[in-house]
Amino acid sequence: MGSSFLDPGRNCWQIAEAREAALIVDAEDYYAIAFEAMLKARSQIFLIGWDVDTRVHLLEEKRVKDAPTQLGALFTWLSRNRPGLEITILAWDEGLLSLPTRGFTAFRLARWWLDRNIRIKWDHSHPLDGSHHQKILVIDDELAFCGGIDITGDRWDTRHHRDDDPGRRTPWTGRCYEPWHDATMAVTGPAARALGDLARLRWEAATGRKLPPARQRPAGDGLWPARLRPAFRNVPVAISRTLSDDGPVREVREVEALFADMIAAAERHVYIETQYFSSRVIAEAIAKRLAEPLGPEFVIVNPKTALGWLDEEVMGAARAELFAAVKRRDRHGRFRIYSPVTEGGADIYVHAKIMIVDDVALRVGSANFNNRSMGLDSECDLTVDARGGEAARQAVAAIRADLIAEHFGRRAEEVAALIAATGSIIATIERLRGPGRTLIPFEPPEFNALEREMADSERLDPEGPDELFERRARPGLLARLGKR
Repeated sequence: MGSSFLDPGRNCWQIAEAREAALIVDAEDYYAIAFEAMLKARSQIFLIGWDVDTRVHLLEEKRVKDAPTQLGALFTWLSRNRPGLEITILAWDEGLLSLPTRGFTAFRLARWWLDRNIRIKWDHSHPLDGSHHQKILVIDDELAFCGGIDITGDRWDTRHHRDDDPGRRTPWTGRCYEPWHDATMAVTGPAARALGDLARLRWEAATGRKLPPARQRPAGDGLWPARLRPAFRNVPVAISRTLSDDGPVREVREVEALFADMIAAAERHVYIETQYFSSRVIAEAIAKRLAEPLGPEFVIVNPKTALGWLDEEVMGAARAELFAAVKRRDRHGRFRIYSPVTEGGADIYVHAKIMIVDDVALRVGSANFNNRSMGLDSECDLTVDARGGEAARQAVAAIRADLIAEHFGRRAEEVAALIAATGSIIATIERLRGPGRTLIPFEPPEFNALEREMADSERLDPEGPDELFERRARPGLLARLGKR
């Protein structure tokens, strides 16, 4: 991977050092770590989400150290018990539509409106049909989390993804939901302060009001959670965004540019976990590399089907079309899409957004491999640049082995040994595949002509706000990959 991998102003907003950094996989760990960190907050908690549900319990216990573990009650308790602490919440305005179905959430929000230490805003500073999709938590500008996990009603799961886990129930109704795989990243130091700046800029765009930075914590009063082992120390972290034109907000397509650059720079293998595979730009970039006789291999871990009928009609049909087109370019057998299942064979929904290139780059964020994430929805990704040291490279390789191991219920050391022996992620996965907890090769279902036309038109998965009602003067989904 060459020196042009990161380019501030084009494929990232800025590069800032993380004093410590770690990947957190699945919401059981994230919620517990976030709870521990928020208890230590002194100046500012800033929560940005696609959705926020105040009824979510961050731990199984109802109270810890006199603090309630339910998100809404915790914020109220912190406001009363932490003098000088200000709590700011920014969520997509479509969340307002679900308030009538969320029991006492509306009453909790009404109490917050009267609390001088808690600010909440439903963000509508995005184009029609665009969404506020960033998932960021910043504490005192010292510790920040950025990734794919929202603190909302159907995200919690453990890394075991057990069949019929009793903890996997929605708040209030107790409805069971399917196994859920997700991820976020924790960073400290300048990288956390940069995410605090980003959060405040987003607040200003949404409200027209500026917020001051967090007060500096006393020297030695660190926030790194005791239960989380740092995977990286003193590493550069790039922050990449997607923003679309809306009032004072100008278009930013750093997410898209960095995806294309990382694919172009890969030498041996690219491991990806993503909710969708429907981006024409990304499919073209992958297909170009697959045409090379000695190019890298690509492994994508995807859910078997999208959530909801409309998502599957649009994203599912687009994935089938792109998969077929990319496979035609894959003359050397270096492209696979897999879907994870539980020990009992139930589908595990993949909501994580992770990209690992060789042993030198780990990317985690909110952006999916769909058109919306490239130019319409607000997104934020973090990329660890591990080129500067052997310890960082080893950490990237260990994280990749650990992620693959989770999908098979195996040990990371076993997966790492297989990758070293075969030199191939695909060969490693094929050796591990079997009954029970495993990865299943993706087999595209049949879609009718209307569904295929809808996917090719990109009308419901646009690349920008100007495509919502009128297509850009540019080719469709498969134009440069070859029609069926």
